Amino acid sequence: MVLVLAMAAGFWGLGALMGAPRSTRLTMIGALYVGVLIIQLTLPDGSALRAATGESPALWLILGGFVALVLGYRRGLRALQSRADTAQSSHRFDVVKPGFSETELNRYARHIVLREIGGPGQKRLKAAKVLVVGAGGLGAPALQYLAAAGVGTIGVIDDDTVENANLQRQVIHKDQSIGTPKVFSAQAEMTAQNPHVVVRPYHRRLTEEIADDLIGDYDLILDGTDNFDTRYLVNRVAVAQGKPLISGALSQWEGQLSVFDPAFGAPCYQCVFPEAPASELAPSCAEAGVLGPLPGVIGAMMAAEAIKLITDAGTVLRGQMVIYDALYGESRTIAVAPRSDCPVCAGKRPG
Repeated sequence: MVLVLAMAAGFWGLGALMGAPRSTRLTMIGALYVGVLIIQLTLPDGSALRAATGESPALWLILGGFVALVLGYRRGLRALQSRADTAQSSHRFDVVKPGFSETELNRYARHIVLREIGGPGQKRLKAAKVLVVGAGGLGAPALQYLAAAGVGTIGVIDDDTVENANLQRQVIHKDQSIGTPKVFSAQAEMTAQNPHVVVRPYHRRLTEEIADDLIGDYDLILDGTDNFDTRYLVNRVAVAQGKPLISGALSQWEGQLSVFDPAFGAPCYQCVFPEAPASELAPSCAEAGVLGPLPGVIGAMMAAEAIKLITDAGTVLRGQMVIYDALYGESRTIAVAPRSDCPVCAGKRPG
């Protein structure tokens, strides 16, 4: 048994030296445990290998049961904490005060003098409820500008915590926030910048189980996530509920965004991207890198589209996709059309 424990410690230490994630190291130790159990249960008594690994399976079964019990208890605690955080954040600051104070009128004066927004548009912004999925590269600037613009209720959902490597581009987070859940770090910065808005942080992953209810609470969705499963989920629910979806994406020096709104005849996300590309064709920012200011450019444009949608100003990017190449200082707009065979929105468009 001492030999097995020494091997487990060796796997853990070697994995740490090589920079392997904690989950990978736990998987290696789990595989070792399964191998030892197989040896104990299949080899005959007196086997040298069985003797070297503890001679009896009983002790290993007891140890495995104890570890499973501890892990199950910890997972249960996390689930309860996540549920409590979600419920608490949903109701703690749930009231937007009607009307505008003198301070707010002064704060939003540059909006109010814009002919396309004016007082009525600023009232719509205050009454609006916007959900931002992801508090990372794209979510960070979008959240900051939505709060600064006076969007009354802003939800932000993300299950990640702030890391040192985020700070090169996720400017809503600060060095002292490392280790803090991103949604709470973002909430602190947003309310410090504009205490007149309500911020609802949801520290959890967006899943099928909660997507309908959560998205149903908001008028407009901004998707700044970095994985296709979540993008497709957000798109499906937004289409089903008739909510406009502003989606952005980044890769190295290039960013793109569009407004997916089938209720107004525009395509949905899955019309344009019918299936997720192979992983090697869409590497993450950690794998491929990304220019620090690029998320700021695209995220700010996403916020601008949100403000235009809410205030009915100008022409929003329905049926159009903007592609910005920071390396060569070029931007272009391409048309994107709905697909008649789209499994998500084919029956949801007018006409």
